[in-house]
Amino acid sequence: MATQDDGTRSYFILGNVILGVAALMLFFFGPLWEHLGIWALFLWMVLAALGVYLISTGSGSSPPGPPN
Repeated sequence: MATQDDGTRSYFILGNVILGVAALMLFFFGPLWEHLGIWALFLWMVLAALGVYLISTGSGSSPPGPPN
């Protein structure tokens, strides 16, 4: 049985992976720019925004601590 914490945790992990890909993309931005042009920048911005969104969604809205 999957709990709500499993879903939010998977969003959190997926967001971190996407942000890792965006960070790795910065190391190869020169060749990406040569091949994709301005689309490389747009791709990086989309990956960064999606990663931050997933992390903020996955962190949950309930405060930490024991349940009431």
